[in-house]
Amino acid sequence: MKIPEKSLFDLEFDVVLNQVSAHCITPMGNAYCSALKPMEEGDELMKQLQAVAEYTASFENENHIPNHGFEELSKEISLLKIDNSVLEIEGFRRLAATNETVNTLLKFLKKFKEYYPVLYSIGENIELTKEPKQQVDLVIDRFGEIRNNASEDLYRIRKNIQSVRSKIGQSFQRALSNYSSSDYLDNIRETVVDNKRVLAVKAMYRKKVKGQIMGSSKTGSIVFIEPETTLQHSLELNNLLFDESEEVQKILRNLTSYFQPYRSLFSVYQDYLIVLDSLYARAKYAVSIQAILPQISSDREMELIDAYHPLLYLSHKEENKPTYPQNIRLYNEHRIIVISGPNAGGKSITLKTVGLLQLMLQSGLLIPVHERSRVCFFNQIITDIGDNQSIENHLSTYSYRLKNMKYFLRKCNAKTLFLIDEFGTGSDPELGGALAEAFLEEFYNREAYGIITTHYSNLKVLANELPHMVNANMQFDNRTLEPVFKLIMGEAGSSFTFEVAQKNGIPYSLINRAKKKIERGKVRFDATIAKLQKERSAMEKTGTSLREKEIKAAKEAEKLELLNQKIKSKLTNYQELYDHNQRMILLGNKVNEVAERYFENGKKRLLISDLIQVVETENSKRKKKSAVEKRKEKEVKKKTDEEAQKAIKVIRKEKKKKPPKTTETLKPKIDFKVGDQVRLYDGKAVGTIDSIEKKKAIVNYGVFTTQVNLEALDLVKPAKKGK
Repeated sequence: MKIPEKSLFDLEFDVVLNQVSAHCITPMGNAYCSALKPMEEGDELMKQLQAVAEYTASFENENHIPNHGFEELSKEISLLKIDNSVLEIEGFRRLAATNETVNTLLKFLKKFKEYYPVLYSIGENIELTKEPKQQVDLVIDRFGEIRNNASEDLYRIRKNIQSVRSKIGQSFQRALSNYSSSDYLDNIRETVVDNKRVLAVKAMYRKKVKGQIMGSSKTGSIVFIEPETTLQHSLELNNLLFDESEEVQKILRNLTSYFQPYRSLFSVYQDYLIVLDSLYARAKYAVSIQAILPQISSDREMELIDAYHPLLYLSHKEENKPTYPQNIRLYNEHRIIVISGPNAGGKSITLKTVGLLQLMLQSGLLIPVHERSRVCFFNQIITDIGDNQSIENHLSTYSYRLKNMKYFLRKCNAKTLFLIDEFGTGSDPELGGALAEAFLEEFYNREAYGIITTHYSNLKVLANELPHMVNANMQFDNRTLEPVFKLIMGEAGSSFTFEVAQKNGIPYSLINRAKKKIERGKVRFDATIAKLQKERSAMEKTGTSLREKEIKAAKEAEKLELLNQKIKSKLTNYQELYDHNQRMILLGNKVNEVAERYFENGKKRLLISDLIQVVETENSKRKKKSAVEKRKEKEVKKKTDEEAQKAIKVIRKEKKKKPPKTTETLKPKIDFKVGDQVRLYDGKAVGTIDSIEKKKAIVNYGVFTTQVNLEALDLVKPAKKGK
């Protein structure tokens, strides 16, 4: 898919790519993102979009994709092509690190391929091997030094080097002690010249010290001499160091030979990590602009819901300013939109939003729209936006635009999206408008999709006449004439030429003179459009208000219905509780009667018979219930009991607030004596007082005794006198 550079420039696609590239963590990934271009519809485009969507999702779940950072391997890969080449130690370390990074990523994506199927498929066929890193680790340690045991010869050489260095140290120390005691040395005694320890000999004694002169001080008072015994060992050390460097080169050459068969694999590694870095950067950018992957339509249909211009969104975000989203739909029945209305209302931004989002999507970037949005792909995206004067080619604005229209006519077809800002301007309004109308008819006949902005009335009329073309306008506040930045489909927009002029302080008399200079019909036409826009705006506000009231009323009705259901449920529960309590009272009375009879006659068999009769009578009223019914009944009872307990607590609190009635007001004071027959108030069981102590009585009921406050007792029969 070849998009004209002019379209990319008009829509500021390069600025988007720069913002995406800034999220890359490697220079090669940055270069890859900067070179992204729109693609035609196909498997590769869908694969990239889905991969970016998966990477974006990884930021929000617990299965974070491991780090993919790497250092460029181009130099190492090139050297591995050449026979007998030798890589540097750092080169091997980069190769080993890359091998480990790729292995970690491949293992992770294989483990979580259900979460990241597309990301897994990108590296699915890459060979997973640990051998390159293991081989490097055998030769090079973590500090970047060749290991002593990298070869037998190196081990022997380094052991000899260590031995010779020890001898150098010992021989130098002996010479230092010897000449120091002879007072041949300066106060500093020793120093280092060319990485060798030397004696600081006084110049007058230089001939008395055997060894090689390595230099002297600036004043010439001190001569630096390497002792003769040390010198012999130093020569031996130099030979060993040379042997060591030769052996290291040999080891590195062998390691390079080992890596040469892996050259193509490391080339694949690098390409894989570059792609991952690009996907990571695109995912990070998607998060910054709240972008998603919308639904992809197989039909020629584009419906952008709450679509933001990404550059404007980020710019306003930094400035804490609001950004207004747009809703735009292009489909077969409305494949061309003609947007009209006054300047500074957002027409051009709407046009650029559609174009830029389409370029981003077809370049494998997610776009900031609502998740219910639907998009399709185009083979061509062509634009004509801005002044476009060409000083170099001596072309005026109109000439340049005509040249663009020639290109449009050559490229426009059913799979083209065209975007034209201020269509037809640059020439005589009537003549230029007529030519613009002819161009628009040609684009229409070729079934191309497009959006244009214009002030020309004939183009608005044409959009109203043709069935697959639709007018639209950017809404303005009819009172303040300030833009609302909302696209209204279905009607043309007035330019509000005279209204805007009046708002900006142009004298009314001058505006009237201007009105007289143009055709009366044109003024009426523009005024009619302006009136329609005002009515539409007023209707929309009314509709919004009614919708809000309707929603509010529906919520209130829902609350009332819920409250009504709760009240009904509570009433039912209370009724059931009342009925249950009544049954319990009746049952209690029956049991109490049985207890009184037993108290009177003391016959246990009769007691058991009476109790069995009471139980059988009660059971005859019951019907067997299933386990589910029992559980449900238990739950209802529990809930009801809880509600009843709450109600009782409330009543008790209320009672506590009232002053308690004294015993004196309730009943006359009785002088109880031992032997009196008594019963509790509101009780039927009669007992005899056995003893009285501190306003409390021990009452004997025959079967049991209990201690009761005298105030709670009522006299049934006083004790017989003489007892």
